[in-house]
Amino acid sequence: MTDRDLRALSTGEFGRLAGLSVKALRLYEASGLLPPAEVDPASGYRRYAPEQLDRARRISLLRRVDMPLAVVAEVLSGSDTDAVARLDRWWAAQEQAMQARRGSMGWLRAQLLAGHGSEPAYEVRRRDVPATKVAAIRYETDQQGLLESIRRGQWEIRGHLDAAGATSTAEHWVIYRGPVTPDTEAPIEVCVPFSGTADPAGDMVIRLEPAHTQAYATVARDDCYYPRIMQAYEAVEAYVAGRSLLAAAPVREVYIAAWDAVRGADPFVHVALPVQEA
Repeated sequence: MTDRDLRALSTGEFGRLAGLSVKALRLYEASGLLPPAEVDPASGYRRYAPEQLDRARRISLLRRVDMPLAVVAEVLSGSDTDAVARLDRWWAAQEQAMQARRGSMGWLRAQLLAGHGSEPAYEVRRRDVPATKVAAIRYETDQQGLLESIRRGQWEIRGHLDAAGATSTAEHWVIYRGPVTPDTEAPIEVCVPFSGTADPAGDMVIRLEPAHTQAYATVARDDCYYPRIMQAYEAVEAYVAGRSLLAAAPVREVYIAAWDAVRGADPFVHVALPVQEA
């Protein structure tokens, strides 16, 4: 290679060495992940520095496991130690999502083979919930991105609260402000209750969740999958309708423990609807 080749590589050369197509390089340039080292202002001709090859190869590997560009940017934004932690969180969410899909497939298959299913009976209770201070982040997501959004929100909120010296518990909840389906996105709000003092930051808000009464059904960890969990939603809806109650706020899933802290048949989440008398 010439001295110039050692300093900069053409798009084709760089893509060949990094294992990326020209189309992929343009996409990563547009997203800010991998801008070229220099762009000729007259011709638009792009050249890349050899030092960018390591980053390009990492991007290529992360994209091969279907990591979204936004998450790739997060993984590559800090130190290697930070990257490993973020990568582990994302991969754990993928494995959890795959487990959820397997559970749903098994349940649906059993329902079809039986012709009709005997749905598990969910007991619906009522409880009074005091006013609670929470840190919260909103996301727009569909069913595919739901688990990752919940995990990302939790980690960001808990990291912020820890840095501020505030105290949080394992319990947290997700408020659904619209129907989240495989085909449609809707706003959700990830909320972590805490005590102490913390200031809002970025998209994170600090607010007081008003005191209210909830109608709720408790779901085991093994049943916390779509569409199986929808039976708990239906039980709560039937309870509310049968007692002439009104919804006072959007429905939410109140997670009472960390995923890896409970066994499959243990209580894991309350499907809860704030209610008021008609």
